Amino acid sequence: MKKFALVVFLFSIFVSPLPGQSVSSLLKAGSQPPEPAVAPADPLGRDTPSGTVIGFLQAAQAGSYKGAADYLQMSAAHRQSQGPELAKALKQLMDRAFVGNTRRISTRPEGSLDTGDTDTQLIGVFPNGEGDVPVTLVHVTDPDAGKIWLFSSATLSKVPELYEGLQAQQMESKLPPPLVKLFLGLHLWQWLALLLEIPIAAALGWAVVLFLAIPRSLWLKYRRKPNLQSYSQVSAPLLLFIGTLAHRALTGYLGLPLLPRVYYYRTIRVALAIAIFWLLLRITAIVMQRLRGRSIGIGHTGTLIALGERLLKVVIVGAGILAILSTIGFNLTTVLAGLGIGGLAIAFAAQKTLENLFGGVSVLADEVLRVGDTCRFGDRIGTIEDIGLRSTRVRTNERTVLAIPNGTLANMNVENLTRREKMLFNPTLGVRYETSPDQLRFLLAEVRRMMYEHPKIETDTARIRLVGFDNSALNLEIFSYVLTSSFAEFAAIQEDLLLRIMEVVKESGSDFAFPSRTLYMAQDGGLNKERTGAAEQHVQHWRDQSQLPFPDFAPADKSAFRGSIVYPEPESAVGENPK
Repeated sequence: MKKFALVVFLFSIFVSPLPGQSVSSLLKAGSQPPEPAVAPADPLGRDTPSGTVIGFLQAAQAGSYKGAADYLQMSAAHRQSQGPELAKALKQLMDRAFVGNTRRISTRPEGSLDTGDTDTQLIGVFPNGEGDVPVTLVHVTDPDAGKIWLFSSATLSKVPELYEGLQAQQMESKLPPPLVKLFLGLHLWQWLALLLEIPIAAALGWAVVLFLAIPRSLWLKYRRKPNLQSYSQVSAPLLLFIGTLAHRALTGYLGLPLLPRVYYYRTIRVALAIAIFWLLLRITAIVMQRLRGRSIGIGHTGTLIALGERLLKVVIVGAGILAILSTIGFNLTTVLAGLGIGGLAIAFAAQKTLENLFGGVSVLADEVLRVGDTCRFGDRIGTIEDIGLRSTRVRTNERTVLAIPNGTLANMNVENLTRREKMLFNPTLGVRYETSPDQLRFLLAEVRRMMYEHPKIETDTARIRLVGFDNSALNLEIFSYVLTSSFAEFAAIQEDLLLRIMEVVKESGSDFAFPSRTLYMAQDGGLNKERTGAAEQHVQHWRDQSQLPFPDFAPADKSAFRGSIVYPEPESAVGENPK
């Protein structure tokens, strides 16, 4: 921020036109009310009251008093003989005795309409002991330039008398000749005074900043609250603001010429604008930091507040840049007038940007994601490093950086892995078909017991069941939760569980199955004829008794069947013992 302030401050100085340069827009930014710029028809810029005043001051400051006489209401003969001397005297009066607001001088060809007289404009006065002398411009018709504005003959008639009184009060007559030399429109002693005022103004500003810190320190000490150094964060912009005001107050005693005074006031306004918007940025950061701390204290992430802080800072910086450009002299009227149509065009052109912006707001408002969370985005897994205005930056497991637009992120199915309070352990085991039922019962019981005994397994949900017959294996499904949210710890516990399961399978006498086929080279004994005959007789008996259970058993039979199987088996540890 300090570099930004310094760059804008220097820019405001160097863009100020030097003597002899065109500054027809010098007073446009400050005129009241804002007025549209009109291309000058007169080559000397006399088609507006502002152009006449600035053009005269520029020509006179450059030493071209003959050219400056073209801005005076005089006959051609008098302008040729008396014009340069009168212009020189008027320049001295404008520099040392003029009282008026140059920012209010109209930039319209017709002049200001507030006075009621469109042919005469009062721009200020020259103080005099007998009464103030008005400084007026008149609207006249020139055969070559058309309608132009000139310093009125009524004002010019008072100039010689006022100039004689002004000469007696000049400080330059009492100073050594080297200090009276002119450089860029100012006497050398005025340049030295301006430079000397900088450390004096800085010292005064620093003293005021320290003085303002005393009541705050006493209050914090009285309330027994810690000093969070928040005041030190705003001390720099406060120093710039107060120091600039102090420099402006000291410069008021130097009697700067009118045109350099306009340039100086413009630079002062730029410095004050920088200080104000800099201060707003610091205050915004402090307030948002405290709000984020309170949000985290009550269980929220505070990420939405961080996004709001960024948006506020963008708005403040944008407003600051517009204010500084307006102060420097850029005409922003057209830009501001076109905001309606321009805003519509921008909305169409930047719809993706706006989509990403609102997508980021919705993601943060839901608080599903926060910086530092590990998430699955489609087929990618990574840790969120930053949630910005346009996109979210993710560090993947391959250590690459993945940028996901917030608009896309808001429509994605995002799985937050960090929010797990426990992790699922759900493998499927395949054991060989040669395993006998009792071997399988032993294996199931021992694995179930092992999970009950393990300190990192949630006992209430742990289970292992025979779930199906595959082409080459008997499938056993394990379902349990590991009591950890760390993936590294889960991997270690999973490894331990799998090794223990391998031991149980070996202990049961069975083994893990793998896709295979077994070819038995033996004579086929065919079907068991005795059991086949018994089954056919049983079905024939159903037919004879009209009790064939197809498509289903009779309702009375189904009622008799219900509960006839004992489960769990009487031999089960959790079954009822009939003995």
